[in-house]
Amino acid sequence: MPENDLALLTDAALAAGDIAVKFWRNSPRTWYKAGHQGPVTEADIAIDSMLRARLMAARPDYGWLSEETADTAARLSNRSSFVIDPIDGTRAFIEGDRTFAHSLAVVRDGAVTAAVVFLPLRDKLYAAQQGMGATLNDAPIRVTDRAALDGADLLIARAALEPQHWSGPVPQVQRHLRPSLAYRLCLVAEGRFDATLTLRDSWHWDTAAGSLIVTESGGMLTDRHGAQMPFNTPSPLSRGVVAAGPSLHALVIKRLA
Repeated sequence: MPENDLALLTDAALAAGDIAVKFWRNSPRTWYKAGHQGPVTEADIAIDSMLRARLMAARPDYGWLSEETADTAARLSNRSSFVIDPIDGTRAFIEGDRTFAHSLAVVRDGAVTAAVVFLPLRDKLYAAQQGMGATLNDAPIRVTDRAALDGADLLIARAALEPQHWSGPVPQVQRHLRPSLAYRLCLVAEGRFDATLTLRDSWHWDTAAGSLIVTESGGMLTDRHGAQMPFNTPSPLSRGVVAAGPSLHALVIKRLA
């Protein structure tokens, strides 16, 4: 892995933010993707095009996986690949909410080695490199050390707290939510919240960058069954996501039905 992959991702994320702010609250053209895959805007496409041109020019031997680019099996023949979500939280972006993010990762042999999540309108840049820790705006970050589930602050959808998903009583938690899954992972890494989980299958472009930021901040991240999550697999989906400090993560997995 080139040592400056993180610098490359950081510069690209900042450039993505420059494009996003030009379209934000400026009535970007919007349409819906086939297969009930949600909305997309001309900003998503413009950022995707810029990122692909910029990153692939710098790393022509890397593969490419992005929410807004048609996927092919070609990326599977590369040891390293970019895994990109040009705008995570497109609905929030369309509604004029500031809480959208650019999520950029490098994956090598299934493991994330460099990651950036950037929220341009909140001036928050999360970054991590394998074995080097995680930062928010260059300051080190750390997950909480909470070990009790009841009373914990969780970023979780209301539906995930329905009784059928839990063994025994539903935990009594303080529920919160943010539109971007990448941002939710970073908020756990930052220690702002104790855990986040989603029980729905999750695309790698939503989770790859945030996964490294969580683990490099001392946290644990697995799928909803407690299994490790390899990235850039033939089907770029994981079976949900659970992220928290180690003690709380183990308790959440134990309590999930």
